[in-house]
Amino acid sequence: MSDQSAKLEWRDEKIPVSTHFDDPYFSLDHGLNETRHVFLSGNNLPARFTPGFHIAELGFGTGLNFLAAWRAWEASGQTTPLKFTSFEAFPMEAEDMARALTSFPEVGAFAERLCAAWAQDKTLATLKGVEAKVILGDARQTLPRESWQADAWFLDGFSPAKNPELWDEKLMAEVGRHTTAGGTAATYTAAGFVRRNLQAAGFDVTRLSGFGRKRHMTTALKT
Repeated sequence: MSDQSAKLEWRDEKIPVSTHFDDPYFSLDHGLNETRHVFLSGNNLPARFTPGFHIAELGFGTGLNFLAAWRAWEASGQTTPLKFTSFEAFPMEAEDMARALTSFPEVGAFAERLCAAWAQDKTLATLKGVEAKVILGDARQTLPRESWQADAWFLDGFSPAKNPELWDEKLMAEVGRHTTAGGTAATYTAAGFVRRNLQAAGFDVTRLSGFGRKRHMTTALKT
């Protein structure tokens, strides 16, 4: 799957929509605010940041979640690089990523660095100032090969109704296996089967108020 690129349409000329999954890449209300509400606050970040902190993610997409985390990391006064590992099956082209991220000038300086590195190597091997890696391919195959454990997870695949493979029981079990004791996960969805799969993976699961048009979201604590 690593040789498959994202196929896009554009809503209002600025919001990328996957034609494969018929789903937008970020909130129609405000993607950056959604990231802060769901993935940063949902994982109690930046309060939990410590040297060596590792964030992992399912679904790199436009890179917006990564940029928000990177910006928050540097703003929190950390002096060591953030570690960020993401899994992506359908990587965007660099020009599409740059187009999508122009809507968020708050992370513009970070976006320029990301897009330049992405154009050279979509694994982000050339990106400086942060220990970032994007693992291309089907996460159901690639995540089990990894030996690390993350402190926080951003679960940001497309809608569970349209992309159930990225939320299935086996993959959530791998998320659990790759999470430190006391580690967390957060996602914009509150779908019942996603919450049950996280519970089966060893997480205490909580349903909270969602962002924008989404009534609820989910946070999870690894016990």
